[in-house]
Amino acid sequence: MGRFKLKCLKCGREYGQEYRLTCENDDSFLRADYFEKRLELRNQPGIGRFHSWLPVQEEITTDAGPITYKSEAFARELGLSNLYIGFSGYWPERKAFTKTCSFKELEAHPTMQFLKETGGKALVLASAGNTGRAFAHVSALTGIDVYIVVPDSGVSNLWLPEEPTKSIHLISMSPGNDYTDAINLAGRISKLPGMVPEGGARNVARRDGMGTVMLDAAITIGKMPDHYFQAVGSGTGGISAWEAAIRLRADGRFGQKLPKLQLAQNLPFVPMYNAWQGKRREIIPELDMKYAKKQIEETYATVLTNRAPPYGVTGGLYDALVDTGGIMYAITREEALEAKALLESLEGIDILPPSAVATASLLKAVEAGNVGKDETILLNLAGGGYKRLKEDYTLYQIEPVAIAKNPDIPLEELKI
Repeated sequence: MGRFKLKCLKCGREYGQEYRLTCENDDSFLRADYFEKRLELRNQPGIGRFHSWLPVQEEITTDAGPITYKSEAFARELGLSNLYIGFSGYWPERKAFTKTCSFKELEAHPTMQFLKETGGKALVLASAGNTGRAFAHVSALTGIDVYIVVPDSGVSNLWLPEEPTKSIHLISMSPGNDYTDAINLAGRISKLPGMVPEGGARNVARRDGMGTVMLDAAITIGKMPDHYFQAVGSGTGGISAWEAAIRLRADGRFGQKLPKLQLAQNLPFVPMYNAWQGKRREIIPELDMKYAKKQIEETYATVLTNRAPPYGVTGGLYDALVDTGGIMYAITREEALEAKALLESLEGIDILPPSAVATASLLKAVEAGNVGKDETILLNLAGGGYKRLKEDYTLYQIEPVAIAKNPDIPLEELKI
């Protein structure tokens, strides 16, 4: 039974329900075109409510999902009357049960389900930490094999609220390699027999899973927000919010104006910010990230450091920013830490570094007059509740099965 088709955003070519990451004619994004044009909520907990606009046949049953609530204390501090917080993490008091504490788990559930339904065997992905943890968790729940490549700096982020299973294969890179090196090695492993690349931003299941943050907000508020704040590394979350908003606009019940994307990168590594300031569709490495590896080492929110983000591709972040009249911010470590302390003291939950960067961008936007005090604002806190989770669960570290010296290592040396 068909629920959607995949459509190329450049040439318009259509494909059926298959695990496909690229169009045969060009390098543009594919987008899921759902046959259900109205968002009909299902009687499921978590992300499964949004089955209408997820590219899977079976409804997903998990407690993990985004929650949206109206901020009081933090909103008052900023002088905002309609600030809503989209929270993806663990905060049982607010009915938030995303046990990996990151909205990357919203990508992992539909992606693994999509893989299973389209006959895939083992999924291969690279991660700076949060994504790998999310996919490892879903692998532990489903038994589907995942091969996760992480830079050395990300290994400590690979913990689980349950004992790791044999279906999780963690490959760590030696120190000196970064997230992009991990992406390159994962790309090589994914070409082995029986392996399927997870695809990053090109995977519609990932994007539409993350898009549920915008869907949940629109349902909670009764309309789309005027502004959407998030920190970005690859930009996939921003693209996902934009695509979800386009579907909500077509639904007709949530307003016609797309939310303005207000997105942040973390200094000193800000290639998308630099390209956007230069009004350029393309990132120019010499200009936008000349000392990339050194800058990445100095970045507070290391998960925001992708050297090859889907920025200029058709349907990528540049298009999303243009379509919504978006703004980008460059946030320092100090600004992020200050925002983190302020938000945590007022809202009563701990947040992860990317959420701190997003919060700092909202403070900057208020100061610069980029939001009206009575406008409806959605701040996507894409990860949090780690300290809260530790009160309720024993956390288990995932041990690497292999260590790779560099992205060009002969694959037989990894013995995977």
